[in-house]
Amino acid sequence: MSQSIGLKGLAVGVIAGATLTLSAAVSAATTWKIQSSWDAGTIGYTTFKDWCDSMEGKTGGELAFECFPAKAVAADNNGLFDAVRNGVLQGMNPFTLYWSGKIPASVFLSSYPGGPDQPHQWDTMFYSMGLLEKTREIYERFGLVYVGPIHHDANIIHSKTPVNSIEDFKGMKLRLPGGMVAEVFQEFGVSTVSLPGSDIFPALEKGTIDAADYVGPAVNWELGFSQVTDYILFGPPGTMSIYQPVDLMDLTVNARAWKRISPELQALVTDEVRTYSQKHYQVIQKRNLEAMKKFEEAGDIVSRLSQDDVDAFRKAAIPVWYRWANKDKNAQEVFQIHLDYMTNPIAGYLTADDIKGYSLK
Repeated sequence: MSQSIGLKGLAVGVIAGATLTLSAAVSAATTWKIQSSWDAGTIGYTTFKDWCDSMEGKTGGELAFECFPAKAVAADNNGLFDAVRNGVLQGMNPFTLYWSGKIPASVFLSSYPGGPDQPHQWDTMFYSMGLLEKTREIYERFGLVYVGPIHHDANIIHSKTPVNSIEDFKGMKLRLPGGMVAEVFQEFGVSTVSLPGSDIFPALEKGTIDAADYVGPAVNWELGFSQVTDYILFGPPGTMSIYQPVDLMDLTVNARAWKRISPELQALVTDEVRTYSQKHYQVIQKRNLEAMKKFEEAGDIVSRLSQDDVDAFRKAAIPVWYRWANKDKNAQEVFQIHLDYMTNPIAGYLTADDIKGYSLK
């Protein structure tokens, strides 16, 4: 009997010890708080949250992602950037273009007017032409690690009146993200306004703007744009947008948080971002197809710009490209990667005559 009790006690001790070990392992997991630029309830945010929730299992309990929607911790874009730098948040999932005022090179880390317009072209530059390594080098100076790009979608324009050519924009007040995009539109007589996504609907509703660029059909339907506009503008067939056809997001983390995880875990997170980028893009494309049916049923009218509009837009954009590229050395080096790609016959977007007279200082 005493032996049985001893064995029973030993078994209880083993179970208790295992429980304590498991609890210790669970509590030892590193948790990164990550805020997205997606509003809560959108397909972008729910897809991101699902991915974040999967990370603890994929890392064997070593690393967990706790995600937050736009404005949940940091109230605006500047606050988000600083919150990650200062370690209030360990990571962010922003639209990369938001940092054009802080990092001039960021205008070339997401699509821009007249530039590369297909997702695979951006993957080629990031993963085959050194753009990822260069971007990480730039972000390191801010105490940040740019883990990798995340494909989102093209950006499109919703308007209260029809737009059938670039010339139709003249005199309109248009919401745009600022930076290079706004400057090119200004060349066509547009009055540009910079607003966060959550402020677009009320501005359209009140009539303080005539039209608004934002993301793609899926999210714009969820944000109610069909209730306050009647027209949707795309590029030529096969191209949703000529000004931001491959709008990129990313995962960026605090450098101190990054260095606290192992090289093996860093590699896993990097690979996961690349895989997630594809999933995120595909989920949104499926929802885009569904959303366009809803827009059409609601009476929204789609118009398309022509190839002549594309050519005119690129011609107006080229001097703006060089103006931004010459803001600093980093922007020059990033833009040079783009030039190497766009002048290569594979892309064939530019000839020597197109950029004659322009140079990187």
